[in-house]
Amino acid sequence: MLNQQSQLEGKPWSVPGPDEDYKFPEFPPGLVWLIGAGPGDPGLMTIHALNAVRRADVVVHDSLVSPRILGWCHSQAQIVHSGKRGGRPSPQQADITLKLIEYSRQGKRVARLKGGDPFVFGRGGEEVLALLKEGVPVRATPGVTAGIGGLASVGIPLTYRETNQSVTFLTGHDQAGGAPRAVDWRSLAMGSQFIVLYMAMKNLGEICHKLMASGRDPDDPVAIVVNATLPHEQALETTLQRAVEDVAKFKLKAPAVICIGRNVLLRRHIDLLAHSPAQMGEGENAVNRTASSWIES
Repeated sequence: MLNQQSQLEGKPWSVPGPDEDYKFPEFPPGLVWLIGAGPGDPGLMTIHALNAVRRADVVVHDSLVSPRILGWCHSQAQIVHSGKRGGRPSPQQADITLKLIEYSRQGKRVARLKGGDPFVFGRGGEEVLALLKEGVPVRATPGVTAGIGGLASVGIPLTYRETNQSVTFLTGHDQAGGAPRAVDWRSLAMGSQFIVLYMAMKNLGEICHKLMASGRDPDDPVAIVVNATLPHEQALETTLQRAVEDVAKFKLKAPAVICIGRNVLLRRHIDLLAHSPAQMGEGENAVNRTASSWIES
């Protein structure tokens, strides 16, 4: 059990068991602790992240942080939602940063909680630089990013020796909201063995078109993972030329992580849930594992 008094005073707690001498970092007043909350499942948050969340005076979180994680905050913590979601009214980044500075100068222990990893398309770098410019002390703890944990959750390995020796992570939009304009689409289409897309549902049609127009095989396997690692997780296997049609057909919505490449085909061998007797079925009830099949896991 954690010592509640230590939590409220911002003091670190010790890991029970063989490593009893291990001490967590101090959480002094005024510190802003940037934390990756992982891809969704609260159990995938790191112990360092849990330590910080339990001891923070203020928790400023984005929209993809699980309510169960917020339930781990101590009872006196102030919980502030500062989520940014595409196409919806959202706080401006400058306003979020000003809020963090204000809480720090009030002597609060501030946990800035972001889904996934804050330095992977999470604006973590911008926030840290802005805070340091104002003399605010900052600590950062990484998290499991959806482009790795979300794919693993449905049985898609990020790397496999026989299919890829490289991975490309790509945001689905630039600052203007459209598909990234600074990307060399020809090089990406022909040179990237496995592509992982973040926040790409809105511009998926344009991205698929650019990749195919630049030489990518229209039949290249695609997987779209919605609500990755959560109980209502869904996974769609399709192809580059059918992806937009299938997303509309099955009414998929963000948040989603999308991957393109042959590693998608490994899911039919690795997805343990789909290989359980209850899921696989027999005869007409068997799960269809081919491209453009719909699997809910």
